[in-house]
Amino acid sequence: MITTTTPSIEGKRIVKYLGIVSGDAIVGVNVLKDIFAGIRDIIGGRAGAYERELKKAKEIAINEMIEEAKDLGANAIVGIDLDYETVGQNGSMLMVSASGTAVIVEDE
Repeated sequence: MITTTTPSIEGKRIVKYLGIVSGDAIVGVNVLKDIFAGIRDIIGGRAGAYERELKKAKEIAINEMIEEAKDLGANAIVGIDLDYETVGQNGSMLMVSASGTAVIVEDE
């Protein structure tokens, strides 16, 4: 499955638009991770525990979107957009939403 944030794919011709596809993921951020992120996991201003959770949520959302596109018969998704939010009490969960347009492409 070709996936891209651009509206087209160089060297490929979109022959059919199948519709919008999306995937969502919400992951909880553990209180212990919060504490340790503040104590030992922040290196150079980066919080590794949060980065790992965010990466995991992004992968889940993208994979869900790809599966939805496959179910429609697509071989590519164009115009992908990723949105990130914190939800829950005190922003205790991370939410990632991925959406794009499922298409069928062929070589030009």
